[in-house]
Amino acid sequence: MRRSSTRPATSPTLTRRRLLEGATTLGAWICIGPAGAVSNELAAAVASYAGGAPVRPGKVRMDIAELVDNGNVVPLTVTVDSPMTASEHVRAIAVFNEKNPQRDVAKFTLGPRAGKASVSTRIRLATSQQLVAVAQLSDGSYWSHTVNVIVTLAACIEGDP
Repeated sequence: MRRSSTRPATSPTLTRRRLLEGATTLGAWICIGPAGAVSNELAAAVASYAGGAPVRPGKVRMDIAELVDNGNVVPLTVTVDSPMTASEHVRAIAVFNEKNPQRDVAKFTLGPRAGKASVSTRIRLATSQQLVAVAQLSDGSYWSHTVNVIVTLAACIEGDP
């Protein structure tokens, strides 16, 4: 006669590897939120900048490392798909963040004589968070790009011991 095992049967689809993958994904989601989801404060800062106009994804590209070793000096480049002519150009570019003490990171004013719609700078990031670049075009439309950045060594945290 065969004895039944006291070990519970495991699902063939649940393996240790899948459990660890799920835990890692959940941990990243808790730290920086789901891809594409924007926090309420960040969304409010972007909406305030756009003056209530709709902000659509596209035309803007933010080049920043997705994994940053040191949040004190993070290179950032924002480019916008625009011919930069007198009739069609980028008026302004702004970068917003989710968790720094101030939501607006940088604001740039451009015009048709800028030649190309591209700005570069270095920023500080307090911790892992989302960044949103928003461009205002001469036709009054607003376009954006959102990026999740993971910071291993945080910078500029106020009030934390």
